[in-house]
Amino acid sequence: MGRNDLEIAREARLQPIARIAASLGLGDDDIEPYGRYKAKVDPSVLTRQAAGRAGTLVLVTGITPTPAGEGKSTTTVGLADAFRRLGKRAMVAIREPSLGPCFGVKGGAAGGGRAQVGPMEDINLHFTGDIHAVGAAHNLLSAMLDNHIFQGNGTGLDARRVIWKRVLDMNDRALRNVVLGLGGPANGVPRESGFEITVASEIMAVLCLAGGLDDLRARIARIVVGETPDGRFVTAGDLKAAGALTVLLKDAIKPNLVQTLEGTPAFVHGGPFANIAHGCSSLMATRLALGLSEIVVTEAGFASDLGAEKFFDIKCRTGGLVPSAAVLVATVRALKVHGGVRREDLGAEHVAAVNAGLLNLEAHVENLRQFGVPVVVALNHFVADTAAEVDAVLSACAELGVPARLSRVWELGGAGGEDVARAVLDAIQTDRGKFRHLYPEDLPLAKKIEIIAESVYGADGVDILGPAAQKLARYESAGYARLGICMAKTQASLSDDPKKVGRPRGFRITVRDAKLCAGAGFVVAYAGDIMTMPGLPKVPAADAIDIDASGNVVGLF
Repeated sequence: MGRNDLEIAREARLQPIARIAASLGLGDDDIEPYGRYKAKVDPSVLTRQAAGRAGTLVLVTGITPTPAGEGKSTTTVGLADAFRRLGKRAMVAIREPSLGPCFGVKGGAAGGGRAQVGPMEDINLHFTGDIHAVGAAHNLLSAMLDNHIFQGNGTGLDARRVIWKRVLDMNDRALRNVVLGLGGPANGVPRESGFEITVASEIMAVLCLAGGLDDLRARIARIVVGETPDGRFVTAGDLKAAGALTVLLKDAIKPNLVQTLEGTPAFVHGGPFANIAHGCSSLMATRLALGLSEIVVTEAGFASDLGAEKFFDIKCRTGGLVPSAAVLVATVRALKVHGGVRREDLGAEHVAAVNAGLLNLEAHVENLRQFGVPVVVALNHFVADTAAEVDAVLSACAELGVPARLSRVWELGGAGGEDVARAVLDAIQTDRGKFRHLYPEDLPLAKKIEIIAESVYGADGVDILGPAAQKLARYESAGYARLGICMAKTQASLSDDPKKVGRPRGFRITVRDAKLCAGAGFVVAYAGDIMTMPGLPKVPAADAIDIDASGNVVGLF
């Protein structure tokens, strides 16, 4: 029986984090160790030691995810190790895992097999406390908001128009809708509210898009928490909350330095989901990595229609980043699901289903090419994949004119990703595309939504329901027309219907609601039935997680 990710991670001999920092030219004064194998890095390093250097930025994304798994984080880690084996000074920049998926169904986000970042248990559980700090800051603003109403409501905030909820870093559907302030006058003003998962918080988005501590404070001050009866927006700045929230986040904003199992330096920082938020690790970590290394491999959550689009249109626009290439991760297993094969039948050869599922891969290749970056397909190999199935994928990619290589990083680590790494380097050298955003900032908000839906999802159009249309019009009239769009949509389909796998045709996107995130700098458009507080599955991963008599965690992947 093969070893699982946790067993492989425990067998690895990690280097002291000071040694990893030294390999980047960082000294003891540049890092704040959190134990032996992880540290915070002082953001001032970017100006003091990394000024004038700019590495090559490579994005890893994937086809539409399925229950069969794709291995995007695993490919990201293994690709950085592969670049390092080829003599490049490479770094990884990925997100921090949320506890919700770890104890739910999706699992962690530290990679897998021999392509992991470590210490794996720490990263997947509490790590350096960044997500907890985000939750504390968010809920402090919630408490100050309700106290403000209770203590006289000097801003005139309408308790019925408060949009700021509370958060919890756990999947808990019972908290989606709650009533606050019950129990009499001493307990506040009764009103309806709810909880979102912490990684969906605007505070998380602000942390990940801020350029520094001053920018973080300014963005927090711009966060809209609700409205007055006459429609005036009330902000965190109006509540005098920006300073206190920034204090809670003063350490969380510092990028976390760890390493892969092969000793490649890695920043793991920030954790917004890509289906309900912008899905990218922090801008500060990416900038720092670009200044400290030759090639930075980063990932964006889920597929090109979600994480990649938001990476290009939100993160890159905000930070002035210019990516050089995109790697699209696919698996034979996932393609068979998109071709109509049931999960329990994936072990059998189904070349026809692979060919049918390739329509999904084709859509994602086309999506990425719209942004002007060269694309390489990494076919993440599984033991049950047959030669005929693999050949079908590689042949189809050749017809599309996109380089495709087998990736065996789960099994072999960096050595299993060298073919992909070489293809990426070749693509960067031979295909000097011109990076571009999908839409200009000066378009109306509704038009931006339409462009994303039609150009990226393949929709025939967009139906913006009355409440959402009214909000978009109000945001524009209030001066927020130039903000980007952060679509909240199911990750299971290119459409807003999770049951439509493959490459759906003849559908429209329904936008039922919108939310102004003035601090983050975007407007969230909610499509379909997407929710910002997930629920646990019938058999959550938490059922199998335990600790043995020696204090070792068991059942964690």
